[in-house]
Amino acid sequence: MRVILLGPPGAGKGTQVERLAKHLKVSRVSSGDLFREHTQKNTELGVLAKSYMGRGALVPDDVTIKMVMNWVNAPEQAKGFVLDGFPRTLGQATALDQALAEKGGIDKVLYIMVPREDLVVRLSGRMICRSCQTPYNIRDSQPKKEGKCDKCGGQLYQREDDKPEAVRKRLEVYTNETEPLADYYRSRGLLEEVDGNRSIEDVGQALARLVAA
Repeated sequence: MRVILLGPPGAGKGTQVERLAKHLKVSRVSSGDLFREHTQKNTELGVLAKSYMGRGALVPDDVTIKMVMNWVNAPEQAKGFVLDGFPRTLGQATALDQALAEKGGIDKVLYIMVPREDLVVRLSGRMICRSCQTPYNIRDSQPKKEGKCDKCGGQLYQREDDKPEAVRKRLEVYTNETEPLADYYRSRGLLEEVDGNRSIEDVGQALARLVAA
C-alpha cells in the first residue's frame, strides 16, 4: 500500500501519519525528514539542498524527488509506505507519478480537512520537540511533563511560524500552492477526504477504514 497523507499545517498529519504507518506496518517519511537526514550525512543531495536553503531559496523539485525516490526504492519500502505532506506542489505530484509509474503508482491519497480558523487556534498552541520533532498541543495533546517530550525528554518550543499572524500567512501559501493537489488527485479517483475536526482517535479510525476499503 502506497499512501500520501495531505492536509494543511495543523491538521494533525504528524500525529496521524505515525498511527497510519503502524497500522499498515510500513515506514513513513516527510520531505523535511529527508532534508535533515541528507544534510546531516553530508550526501551529494544534502549538500545541494543545503546550498539552496542557505540562501533562503526553495529546494528544486528534482532534488526533492531524488531524495524521496532514493528512500522509496530502498528495500525497506518494498511493502509500501506513507508519504507525510509530500508532494506539496503539482510539479512534485507529476514528477512523483512518473517516478512511481513502474511500481504501480500511488494507491490512496488521504486528505485531512480542518476549517482555517480552527487551524489558527491549533497551531498557535503547538509545541515541537527540539530533538525528535514530535508535536504537542496545549489544547488536546499536552506532554506528561510541561516543556518536556514524552518520547525522548527533549525540550519543547514554539516555532516563530506558529504564531497567529505567521500561521495565517502559512495557510494562505498552502491554499495557493498545495490545495490544487486535492483537485489533481480527486480527478484521478485517488482522493479520500477525512473530517479532521474530531478527536485524534476518531480521525485515526477513519483513515484506517479508508486504507482498508
